[in-house]
Amino acid sequence: MTLEELPGDHRAAGRMEQAGDALEEVLSKALSQRSLTLGVYEAAKLLNVDPDNVVLCLLAADEDEAGDAALQIHFTLIQAFCCENDINILRVSNPARLAQLLLPATGPEPPADLHCVLVTNPHASQWKDPALSQLMCFCRESRYMDQWVPVINLPER
Repeated sequence: MTLEELPGDHRAAGRMEQAGDALEEVLSKALSQRSLTLGVYEAAKLLNVDPDNVVLCLLAADEDEAGDAALQIHFTLIQAFCCENDINILRVSNPARLAQLLLPATGPEPPADLHCVLVTNPHASQWKDPALSQLMCFCRESRYMDQWVPVINLPER
C-alpha cells in the first residue's frame, strides 16, 4: 500500500466533496433569502455591527492573488475576528465557481468583490437547514484535526 492509497485519503476527499455540495446549497438558499454580504469592506462593517448574526465566513482568492499582501492582511484580521466570535470559516479554492454561483447574470456591471462572503442567519429556522448543519460539522471536524480554516473546493457543474 502506497501513501496515495491510504483509506483516510478517500474519506477526506469524499468529505470535502460533500461539504462542497452543502456549501453550494447554503449559498443558493442564502442568495434567495438575501442573507449574503459580499466584499471585504462590507463584511468588516457587518462583523463590527452584528457578529452574532453571522453563521459562516467564506474567504476566496485564486493563485494569482495569493501574493497580494493587503488581501492576506485583510484575511488574517477577518479570520482572527471570526475565531474570537465563534464564526465558522471556510476558504474557497476556486473563486471563479463562487462567482458563477453568486453572480449568475451580472451583465455589463463590474464583478463584485467576492474575496469575503458572509452568510447571515435571517431566521431561526435556517439553523435547521441540513446543508448548513453539514457545513458546521465539517468545520468542527476540521478544527479537531487542527485545520482552523479548511479549504473547500466548490464542484464544477
